[in-house]
Amino acid sequence: MNYPEYFKVLGLNTDASISEIKKAYRQKARMFHPDLNNSPDARENFISITEAYEFLIDNFDRLKNDHAFSVALEEWKRSMQNVSRQRARAHAHESYRQFRNSRLYRTTRIFDLTRIIFGLILSMMIIAFTILGFITKLKYPVPEQDNPVIIFILLLFLGLIFLIASLVFLKVYLDNTKKRRKKHRS
Repeated sequence: MNYPEYFKVLGLNTDASISEIKKAYRQKARMFHPDLNNSPDARENFISITEAYEFLIDNFDRLKNDHAFSVALEEWKRSMQNVSRQRARAHAHESYRQFRNSRLYRTTRIFDLTRIIFGLILSMMIIAFTILGFITKLKYPVPEQDNPVIIFILLLFLGLIFLIASLVFLKVYLDNTKKRRKKHRS
């Protein structure tokens, strides 16, 4: 496979981000895992998407530089392509439940939690700095500036929107994790 084909296998454009690659891989892995898909091509498709995912994640930083990319592609073809395909075959023989507990699949979920935590921290910082800024403006007013109440309200509203969205995503993430653990135990 060549560089654009790896993105195409995952259903992505060549300018996709790491998070988009991981999300597409999770979706395609579920779609083509042999435990969940009985079509004759499911196993080979699963192997192809796993190979594409591993190549793109391993070489993401080098994809921006054409020369570095061509070197990376050749190195990949020589060393990792067979290893990647063997791992993908092994994952294809696992049950889907075992695959979801594999290190390869779990790494795609770590990014989700990191993004949620970043959103929570960002929202709290917006709220805290907005309140501190407002108190400072009230304590040390600048004569030529208007009342800072409108800006305070807008920034506080923005911080609350980020906070609520992050909390909703965190709840969904935790619910999914709880369901996954419950299924794993049964």
